[in-house]
Amino acid sequence: MSRVAARAQRPAGLAPRRLAELLATMQRIRAFDSILPRLYSAALTRGSSHAAIGQEAVAVGACEALEPGDLITSTHRGHGHALAKGADMGRMMAELLGREAGFCRGKGGSMHIADFAAGMLGANGIVGGGFGLAGGAALTLQQRGAGDVVVCFFGDGAINQGAFHEVANMAAIWRLPLVLLCENNQFAMSAVISQMTAVEDLAVRASSYGFPGVSVDGMDVPAVHAAVAQARARAAAGDGPTLVVAATYRFEGHFSGDLMKYRDAEEAARWRARDPIAALARQLVADGVIAEADVEAGRAAAEREVEEALEFAKASPLPDPSQAYEDLHA
Repeated sequence: MSRVAARAQRPAGLAPRRLAELLATMQRIRAFDSILPRLYSAALTRGSSHAAIGQEAVAVGACEALEPGDLITSTHRGHGHALAKGADMGRMMAELLGREAGFCRGKGGSMHIADFAAGMLGANGIVGGGFGLAGGAALTLQQRGAGDVVVCFFGDGAINQGAFHEVANMAAIWRLPLVLLCENNQFAMSAVISQMTAVEDLAVRASSYGFPGVSVDGMDVPAVHAAVAQARARAAAGDGPTLVVAATYRFEGHFSGDLMKYRDAEEAARWRARDPIAALARQLVADGVIAEADVEAGRAAAEREVEEALEFAKASPLPDPSQAYEDLHA
């Protein structure tokens, strides 16, 4: 099957005012991930947490293309996916701090955020750990016949996992309602993508399974939305999966404290000049949809919301030790 080219254009239904709302969501995600080093330094969190600063357009553009009954699986870098799908920021912050009010009652932490009510089936600390979950969920949705789909977010490093091959093959054979969304943020921990994968265009991998592969600008919200909307429509119609590869960039380190000695400064500067939040804000201001003051007001509002979420989390009690063995099985 031929490779599909995704055009960076506003599809029907993504009106300018809606783009302004998506800008606000991106600002919320950026503000949330930006506080992670502070939480770690203050010993409010335990273990690693992983920011997706620079990748906000992928999460927001993709989730905007979904219907309420659709589901997503995430990665270890999943705060943006959760917020874009509608998860409550206060409960997510509480989970990071290990508090009772968290989505997993404080037992999961940053890499296990899940909100079934919002259709967010969970972040995952295992690279490629979402493939099997997404495939199983897609099979369930297919059996129910409701027309809903699953979007499986994963990174460029995960595309080399055996689970990718297994789920892609099964999804193709069974025509599962699945969208495989690769966030190619150019790094697998501290290794550049060229050191991990021989092919330059990861979307060509789809051809070996018999379904479309789409390469899209992951710094462009309308482009991501258009690509995922098309893939979703194909999946919902019973035509099977699509691989969408969104080229994006992780602005910060793999984890809080990463010195990023492996990164080329000129390359980083080029990508930072394409910051998806700044680019969308410039577009909306130029189109007269919002004013410059609105951009700053949105940033400030997002930062206030994060601070309020932090206060909510701090006020929530720690789990009682007697609950340690609860919630282990459904």
